[in-house]
Amino acid sequence: MMGYGPKYTVPYKRKKQNKTDYRKRLALLKSRMPRLAARKTNKRIIAQIITFAPEGDKTIISVSSRDLKKYGLAVDANNTPIAYLTGYLLGKSAINKKIKKAVFDLGLNIATKGNKLYAVLKGAADAGIEIPHSEEVMPSAERLAGAHIKNFDTAMVEKIKNNIDSKVK
Repeated sequence: MMGYGPKYTVPYKRKKQNKTDYRKRLALLKSRMPRLAARKTNKRIIAQIITFAPEGDKTIISVSSRDLKKYGLAVDANNTPIAYLTGYLLGKSAINKKIKKAVFDLGLNIATKGNKLYAVLKGAADAGIEIPHSEEVMPSAERLAGAHIKNFDTAMVEKIKNNIDSKVK
């Protein structure tokens, strides 16, 4: 049975649906900096630069791992090297739009050392965006290159990174 009366408060809809942690959101918004939101799905990695607006958040840049096909990626995957390249592409695109700083938004994902979402953060930081972070949580260089994946072309990561550098200025 649901509570009622003057002491019962109805939770926010997105909190009830387990989509938004309003305490974390408020802490990120207090910085008054754009947020780098990284999300993972079963098939791809999505990274966005989002700014706050009273009428609703504005997505400035959105990049998906699917966008890497334009830069020479042959497969549609959801792994650490692809997450790194997605973050790198987002970082280069953000610098083009004069965005130099951001804060990292994990959303409701659990902050585990070396996970894919931190690879997105590492890619954006390597592209030149200033994001407060600790190097301890980043994936190792071997994981970013794909050395831990069987039959993965580790040279492909550098090739795609060079393609991003040449095409996104």
